[in-house]
Amino acid sequence: MTGVTTATAFEKAKAEGRAALVGYLPAGFPDVDRGIEALKAMVAAGCDVIEVGLPYSDPVMDGPTIQAAAQQALDGGVRTRDVLRTVEAVAATGVPTVIMTYWNPVERYGVERFAADLANAGGAGLITPDITPDFGQEWIAAADAHDLDKIFLVAPSSTDERIAMTTAACRGFVYATAVMGVTGARTTTSDLAGPLVGRTRAQAPLGLAVGVGLGVSNGDQAAEVAAYADGVIVGSAFVRAVLDHARDRTAALKALTTLTEDLATGVRR
Repeated sequence: MTGVTTATAFEKAKAEGRAALVGYLPAGFPDVDRGIEALKAMVAAGCDVIEVGLPYSDPVMDGPTIQAAAQQALDGGVRTRDVLRTVEAVAATGVPTVIMTYWNPVERYGVERFAADLANAGGAGLITPDITPDFGQEWIAAADAHDLDKIFLVAPSSTDERIAMTTAACRGFVYATAVMGVTGARTTTSDLAGPLVGRTRAQAPLGLAVGVGLGVSNGDQAAEVAAYADGVIVGSAFVRAVLDHARDRTAALKALTTLTEDLATGVRR
């Protein structure tokens, strides 16, 4: 049975006059149980949507911080079933929980089986950064059959035609990746993000939320992005908070809570 959809979280945030906060950590990092604990701490401190990363051996779109975390999870023996267990535990909090994954592991697992198991775990859907709707028909069919969100990406290089095609296939929200290059926390936000959101809204079906990921690492940056986006997506900063306190479970949870509260305050400004 699928959990609450991401659209519900975006609608709730909009009703409160703010952007939604979307938080990411890879499953199995630093291990499966501590990863679940970390994600639950992020929910308790103010994340509206959770992205659970499926660690992959060839993460070409990820920066060094997320790569290091994913490698740690892989070295610890994380498997797809552990990712689904993580989703189930986090979705049980009532917060929409999606998987962020490269396409190869889904194909290897079996597309229909993956969709069924994700839905049974209470997952809301899938973010698929390396497939586009025109090459994702098998996933779109499986997602529709199991009532799952389909979250595709648009970028500053996307033409208006590609944005229209991509957003028409989305359910839940569209992920606007506003930095050209790999993921990672940055000291300044991108000047490409605002125009990309504007173009996306102009092409997208009415009411489709636009979440922006561009390396946000603090509440001030979150407030800047929240001024024009429906959602602020944060990944590397959360991963870094855990990496910086790898040997101290209590300190890692405290750092995650402090960061989440700062970001949650930012999206409410």
